[in-house]
Amino acid sequence: MNKPGKPQKKYSQAARLHDTIRLIESRHGISIEELADGSGVNRRTVHRDLLAISEAGYPLTAEWSGDRKLYRFITGFKDVPPIGFSLQELLTLYFLRSHLETLQGTPFHDDIDSIFRKINSVLPPRYAAHLEKLSKIALPIIQGVRDYSKAATLLTDLRKALLFQQKVKLHYRAPSRKKAELYTVDPYSFVFYKGGLYLQGYAHNRLSIRTFAVERVAEVIILSERFEIPLQYQPEKQFNEAFGIVTEEPFNIRLRFSKVVAHSIAGRIWHPSQKIRKLRNGAMELSFSAGGKMEILSWILSYGNHVELLEPPELRRELAEKARSMAEVYSE
Repeated sequence: MNKPGKPQKKYSQAARLHDTIRLIESRHGISIEELADGSGVNRRTVHRDLLAISEAGYPLTAEWSGDRKLYRFITGFKDVPPIGFSLQELLTLYFLRSHLETLQGTPFHDDIDSIFRKINSVLPPRYAAHLEKLSKIALPIIQGVRDYSKAATLLTDLRKALLFQQKVKLHYRAPSRKKAELYTVDPYSFVFYKGGLYLQGYAHNRLSIRTFAVERVAEVIILSERFEIPLQYQPEKQFNEAFGIVTEEPFNIRLRFSKVVAHSIAGRIWHPSQKIRKLRNGAMELSFSAGGKMEILSWILSYGNHVELLEPPELRRELAEKARSMAEVYSE
């Protein structure tokens, strides 16, 4: 509310938003009451203005200090200078854009489109047309891509929680359970793997870092409580001991590939711990240490009779049983 005797300011919303932004920038944290007093409007109008500022892309966050809720911008955002790109760098951006077609219908894809509209708006028309043409030189083909268009709202909320480091409650439907479970999670990072999108974060219910498949999230509730990402958290290292997305206790694997497929095995990095040994008959041995038994078995089976699992013996027996079951399916 305005102070008694203080006339309410009469000016456009754009000017008022400008003043509100300046007020927030000038303080480490400012309350609704202080913003209302500084802008000369009521609390409801301030709430609408804050929503408009947030939707305009300003990294607005709120924290409780005692019994007051204080609003501020993430430190340092206004100091980011304009960024210029060379023609070669722009071509690389256009090249990478084609790899995000798998995220159509999500806020990530919408943002990419917005970014390139901004780029095209400042480029000479012939340059923009030339880059659009050159962007077709990349054609990613990814099988088994999931459709995340129906999860656009969930992804918008998760992205906001990651950006402002806010805890969330997830209603999550694990494949082994009939009902959705409720998790309280500190969301740390998104993981993109084989056309699938995953959320990794600290699950307070399990007291450990967990990975959640986005398509199995039924509901996201953003909490006002914030969190800090631990300094020791390094997402790229979370999967160092995994063969894929499943993080399990690693074990030693040794395989022998026939000479028919040996060339395709030798030219790739399957795991950071891998060791490759060429054999005299043109075959090849591959060994590594990783977790994720089901992902490893699925990968081995994809090579049919051109690969033999040598170690460990217990996994060899399990694979042999799967091969017998497959033979029964195709027997007459």
